[in-house]
Amino acid sequence: MRVLGVDPGLTRCGVGVVEGAPGRPLRMVGVGVVRTPADAETGQRLLLVEQGMERWLDEHRPDLVAVERVFAQHNVRTVMGTAQASAVAMLCATRRGIPVTLHTPSEVKAAVTGSGRADKAQVTAMVQRLLRLDAPPKPADAADALALAICHIWRGGATNRIEAAVRAARSTPSNGTLKGTSR
Repeated sequence: MRVLGVDPGLTRCGVGVVEGAPGRPLRMVGVGVVRTPADAETGQRLLLVEQGMERWLDEHRPDLVAVERVFAQHNVRTVMGTAQASAVAMLCATRRGIPVTLHTPSEVKAAVTGSGRADKAQVTAMVQRLLRLDAPPKPADAADALALAICHIWRGGATNRIEAAVRAARSTPSNGTLKGTSR
């Protein structure tokens, strides 16, 4: 599976592509950052994020896009920019029919380091080790994007199967009895 991880941001939007499967070695395909000038109008910045995402989707043709779920921060302005960049990434993938999934920061940290409270340095060190890189990916946004892709490769399959089973159970008509019981 080839996953494009996106660490959304309006100034720096980290992107990283990883190939692999659970229990198999992972391989980094590409890593980078889509940058926008802080002094540009918001609409122009979002357009630049879209153009950058489209280039990454064209070049790497991922099977899935994993985006960091936006969580509440103290700075509303930062949250808004992050949410807008996240929406652009989701829109670009969805427009192409590429599935999108969201992972929380603590979920990503736990998947990559074993602790949902790991700091950025620990996440970066584990990404470097897991992908067998000579140097840590920089900047941190790029490392986080790779961590998102790794998280999905390792955890996403199970999550997707659980969600599919729940949907199937909800759509199955019930006759009011549980299996193995009688009324």
